[in-house]
Amino acid sequence: MRPNTLADAVERIQNGFARDVVLAEFVDTFDLAKTDQDRYASIEFAPKLTGDRRLDALVGAIAEYLAKQRRLGRVPHWVSDPARRLDSPWFTTESPSDSMREYLTFASPAEFASRNIFTEERPLRRARAAPEFS
Repeated sequence: MRPNTLADAVERIQNGFARDVVLAEFVDTFDLAKTDQDRYASIEFAPKLTGDRRLDALVGAIAEYLAKQRRLGRVPHWVSDPARRLDSPWFTTESPSDSMREYLTFASPAEFASRNIFTEERPLRRARAAPEFS
């Protein structure tokens, strides 16, 4: 069963479910929501802080990114909490080379880079996601 909210997803991760799987399931839930109001409702409430600085920052980036990419018209206030930012850079690619670090630094969406998270250009891309239009 997919998590209905980002807060539910974080709770599942804390209960031992695989982070990558749970977050992918949440993105599916978000993308399959019938209305923008339903999409916003899925990110509106702050997930509990876990003490895992990377996870706490990552969920802030995910919520802000989804709200902006899907043009929901607002971003949840909780994403601005300083606890949702990392003090040192995190490159999500395992053991990145210097050139990969440079690429990720350039390619990372602002919602991730502003939290010191460096990842691919479209980090929440799903195989069956609707195409993004500019």
